[in-house]
Amino acid sequence: MDQYPEEPSSIISRRTLLVGVGTALASTAAASVLPIAPGASSALAATPDELQMLALRQPSELTTQRSGTSPALPPIGVIAFNRMAYGPRTAQDVERMQAMDTAGFQAFVEEQLNPSQIADAELEQRVQEEGFRTLAKTLEQLWTDHNVNSNTPPADFTSDSWSWRNLPAAEIERLTFLRAVYSTRQLQEVLFDFWFNHFNVIANRNGSYAAMTLVSYDRDALRQHLFGNFRAMLEATATSPAMLEYLDNYINSAAGPNENYAREIFELHALGAENYFGSGRQEGVPGYAEGAPIGYVDGDVYEATRAFTGWTVANGRDGRPNTGQFVIHEPWHDRFRKQVLGVILQPNQLPLQDGRMVMDLLAAHPGTARYIVRKLCRRLISDSPPEGLVARVAGVFLAHKDAPDQLSRVYRAILLSPEFAQTWGAKIKRPFEVTVSAIRALRADFSPTNSFLFPYNQAGQQLFAWPPPTGYPDTRDYWSSTMPMLHRWRIINQLIEDGIRALRENETSKFITVDIVAQTAARTPTAIVDEWIGRVLGRPMNADERAILIEFLAQGRNPDLELPANLIRDFTPRMVALLLMSPDFNWR
Repeated sequence: MDQYPEEPSSIISRRTLLVGVGTALASTAAASVLPIAPGASSALAATPDELQMLALRQPSELTTQRSGTSPALPPIGVIAFNRMAYGPRTAQDVERMQAMDTAGFQAFVEEQLNPSQIADAELEQRVQEEGFRTLAKTLEQLWTDHNVNSNTPPADFTSDSWSWRNLPAAEIERLTFLRAVYSTRQLQEVLFDFWFNHFNVIANRNGSYAAMTLVSYDRDALRQHLFGNFRAMLEATATSPAMLEYLDNYINSAAGPNENYAREIFELHALGAENYFGSGRQEGVPGYAEGAPIGYVDGDVYEATRAFTGWTVANGRDGRPNTGQFVIHEPWHDRFRKQVLGVILQPNQLPLQDGRMVMDLLAAHPGTARYIVRKLCRRLISDSPPEGLVARVAGVFLAHKDAPDQLSRVYRAILLSPEFAQTWGAKIKRPFEVTVSAIRALRADFSPTNSFLFPYNQAGQQLFAWPPPTGYPDTRDYWSSTMPMLHRWRIINQLIEDGIRALRENETSKFITVDIVAQTAARTPTAIVDEWIGRVLGRPMNADERAILIEFLAQGRNPDLELPANLIRDFTPRMVALLLMSPDFNWR
């Protein structure tokens, strides 16, 4: 094969490459536009300053549109690995993704719905190597070590008491990245992200109950129930110290009622705001006369607040033990008659019975079924899931409301629906998904150190740190404006550059190591680009954007002739960075 002679590779500066070309190409990810500046034949023909100005424009100002309004529907394997998982990681993943037919997809669904049957040896090894200290602790041990005795950390803990107090949250943050990157139980990690945001607590506040006990919230309240029963998960989150403090129910008493938790269990955790009928009378809600009100009003929230009085934490106050466990403080409970969703809660019931009756009503309500299913469909299919699909799967939710595998049945109904297989490009990846799927695509050696977390957190989706109880938004509109996109491209740049630097300098302290060149068998620009498109996307790329990658890598040369080794070395990683910033990589 003909080959160009070795020559200097400093043709385009890093600033031109990753700030100019990279930003211009990547700026199309949310807007579905081709990065061609007015008057220029391509993005590469513009100056760096012009490219930066182009990238910073609002999408409506960009004049050259990609053909069509949405990307072409890819094979089912691509859909499965990008919505049930965080993309392919190993060569075996890519092979399975590309070979997947209908039967293979159904087998993949059943496999992922039974995570305990999937070996996860690599993740387990990675977790062991991290040397986590809190993961095996019970709730009471977490509370004692990181709250009661937080000012006296162990002698072998070299940091300060602040770090010791918040160590459970810090370790779960790092563990969540490791699980998402390395676990073979990928659907479990996607669903954990969904349910944590559904039952959101904020864990990055110094000394909060969530920060001190997040290991238990992760393990006991959420992961234990991910494939189980919604009603059980509802109570597990309600009685965790993290939720009790976050939504103030730990201070809810008959003498000083606090409605924060009661309002959110209606508005966010169960029925949803879509079933809210305002401040009218309970009797005025449609269906009330028939004993089946279709929604709720403020009166239901106030009555539920009374039902949850006395549900608190054993925090050593008011004669309670100091163990961090959920307890009923009976002197605080409102023992009088209550009415919730048309049902009378008789006076003088046990405090636990009052609250549990409210949860029973909520978990069995058709409005809750539709709301939960709609959110799951929004996560797994599109921002605006078809109402017919929502209604069908809500029927599954209700028909199996008492089943121990209720949620698994719901997931199966969504994943095996025609809508799942026939929808693509109705979602974009959020910063967490972009970051994790990029690390997986690079097949990198990764550790979520502080040097990684600091720049990642600037992208706007710091784990367990969203202040409102809504959890992070899960719609395309929120994440597709200019600044969120710019931040995610910076993360990609940092992953690539730090990964290469760690390899070159043999620095074990770096958070990522990746040898992109060693993973590249091809030697011509066209073949190199296509090799990486196959690995990262598993499907053909938009032709115009593929052409830009080839043009960039060729640097004015014939793209079908072999490149000098030094140009492959210096420009292939940067081309991969542009690929990871492209619209095609951002769809899900």
